[in-house]
Amino acid sequence: MDSFSNLFTKEHVGQLILTILFIIYLIMGYQTPDIIANAVDSLVGKIIVLCVVISLFLYTNPILAVLGLFVAFDLVSRSAQKTGIDALQKYSPSEVKKSSQFTALNQFPYTLEQEIVSKMAPIVQSGSTLSKPTYKPVLENLHDATSI
Repeated sequence: MDSFSNLFTKEHVGQLILTILFIIYLIMGYQTPDIIANAVDSLVGKIIVLCVVISLFLYTNPILAVLGLFVAFDLVSRSAQKTGIDALQKYSPSEVKKSSQFTALNQFPYTLEQEIVSKMAPIVQSGSTLSKPTYKPVLENLHDATSI
């Protein structure tokens, strides 16, 4: 209760005004402007918002700091909704989902063609020596080209 009464002293008027502004922002649900939303929705913007919240916890009234934490969370989520990143994260499929769909679509039964080809293919074992071919290659007319 001491921190609540401490907020109403003459030397903490700025903190009281900031507390009232935070409450108004949370209750009224104002839209975040595009410029601010784009700035906050980046990695640097989120780090800056986190630093501001940490400085509120270090240097101001605890009530204002907790309100600042709620406002920061709300600002980041509203900015993500405004820029569209929130919808991308919710509705775009992950790599695991995509690969599972592709695997399900690429399951084919063993066909007759595969069976016949496997029976016809010559089996070459590693380490076995191949016999000399019975044919002799013939070089065609070069038409004035040089041989390699």
